[in-house]
Amino acid sequence: MNPLQQLIAFVTIVTKEITRFLRIWQQTLVPPAISTLLYFVIFGSLIGKRIGQMDGFNYMDFLVPGLILMSVINASYQNVVGSFFGAKWGKSIEELLVSPTPVVIILLAYITGGVARGALVGLIVTGVSLFFSDLQIHSLPVLFSIVILTAILFSLGGLMNAIFAKTFDDVSIIPTFVLLPLTYLGGVFYSIHLLPDFWQQVSMANPILYMVNAFRFGFLGISDVSLLVSYGMILFFIACLFIASLYLLARSRGLRA
Repeated sequence: MNPLQQLIAFVTIVTKEITRFLRIWQQTLVPPAISTLLYFVIFGSLIGKRIGQMDGFNYMDFLVPGLILMSVINASYQNVVGSFFGAKWGKSIEELLVSPTPVVIILLAYITGGVARGALVGLIVTGVSLFFSDLQIHSLPVLFSIVILTAILFSLGGLMNAIFAKTFDDVSIIPTFVLLPLTYLGGVFYSIHLLPDFWQQVSMANPILYMVNAFRFGFLGISDVSLLVSYGMILFFIACLFIASLYLLARSRGLRA
């Protein structure tokens, strides 16, 4: 395929992905806003008053960045795992793999679809948060870059889950038993300085910790982890998953009957 044909293939897959989640916006865009609203009411308004301040900031202001990023993580992950596994289940992914379309184009297109949904959900949740907190932006480039990198990483994670999943039940295993615990242990609701030393060290192996802290730096200018370390770890995880996904797609591992 020449570059123009590759571009057409890329745009076609991305358009399909975006159209898919926009067509069912009641299921893909509304639930994150409602769940975030409940988080704000319960953790922010009710429990937050008892907690007081966290790292020198009102607890609601401390909570907002983590909840926004948590919605981006879930949206990008669910978009790719649902779409790719559906294509795998319906055998249409086999037709795509035997076409002249390069595997890297297929991978980048699915990632872009996940990033699009993650970014859109992030904007919606940010709008909801304005009713509860006066958001102040410390660094817009950091906010933008972390949202994109986070969505890329968890789009890749969703793709890996879809590749290895055999049934629809397998699709929900990783979000339930891996993604959810990592999210709650990633510093979304608290500063890791509150943890004992041992658990602080354990938390350092959690990629979500670096994303949440870097994103919080973009809003509040504070972080439990160095910004350079956060970017380095996020890029490292992206590189590992990208290479693994590319290899599995190229070998059609788990994709063909």
